[in-house]
Amino acid sequence: MTISVRPIAYFAALTSKRALRWLFAAAVLAAVAAPDTADAARRARIVRAGAYDGVWNVAFATTAGSCSSTNSVPFTVSGRRVSSAGGGKVRGGIGRGGSVAVTISVGASRASGSGRLVGNSGAGRWSGIISGDRCSGIWQATRTGGF
Repeated sequence: MTISVRPIAYFAALTSKRALRWLFAAAVLAAVAAPDTADAARRARIVRAGAYDGVWNVAFATTAGSCSSTNSVPFTVSGRRVSSAGGGKVRGGIGRGGSVAVTISVGASRASGSGRLVGNSGAGRWSGIISGDRCSGIWQATRTGGF
């Protein structure tokens, strides 16, 4: 078996410009050879319907306005729907990646909120008119039970 010096000499004589071209070409080939990698990452961010099913305890904190400083309310998540697990009328849904949007009304009071659920917890912002006062704040959620 003989080893040719010619290929070794070729790589030894690479200039930095030529080496960058080879690296670029290798990166392009790797990207073309593995297109499913980006698709898999995108699919991982899309949460299946039902991933958040269960009862969630949501604690609201007021940061602006003269509403009650804290309040806690249970919600039920089933598939992509959010509904009341206690009093009041709740409408809302879970979107891709755990994004959540909800509207709550109890008597003349009404509030809406949005945020994100991840695993067994979540957080976001809310605003509304509670007992005639305009208020807003933050919310945090914890799943307390599953289906």
